[in-house]
Amino acid sequence: MLFGFAILLLQSCCPFLVDCENNDDDIIDPAFSRYEPVLLDRTDFENSVSLKDPISISTSGKIYIKDNLLFINEVHKGFHIYDNSDPTSPTPIKFLEVPGSTDLAVRDNMIYINQATDLIALEYDTTTGITLTKRIVNVFPELRSPDGFLSYNIPENNVVVGWTLIN
Repeated sequence: MLFGFAILLLQSCCPFLVDCENNDDDIIDPAFSRYEPVLLDRTDFENSVSLKDPISISTSGKIYIKDNLLFINEVHKGFHIYDNSDPTSPTPIKFLEVPGSTDLAVRDNMIYINQATDLIALEYDTTTGITLTKRIVNVFPELRSPDGFLSYNIPENNVVVGWTLIN
């Protein structure tokens, strides 16, 4: 009897915790998540890849080395590119701005990057820069917030490229 009462009590609390019918416990709920999504219009998102002057690292992610190049991810912002000819003192070359990025892979002269939900392929040349050669849309799932939630009510033709802590 006590066990049945405990189950009934826990079940009655369910609507306050998650949507019990849909079990969408990973959908963001402003009452639970401490982050809000950073959105980019799809057109701006697809035109956002660019090569810029070096910037300082604030939130580093994964590191990748290819030949004499060192790539350090600036989480959800892009990649710092260094000349790594002398590994004891890498020299900044450029910052590859790729909003929503978290990882890359290099094969031959092609750089493959997950840009939020898309997979992009770039050709990189230290003298001429970068050329976006291919984009495959919606290959990856939407970016989750740092506390593990997904966003809801994203306007059509918008992409989540990061998350901002709500104060």
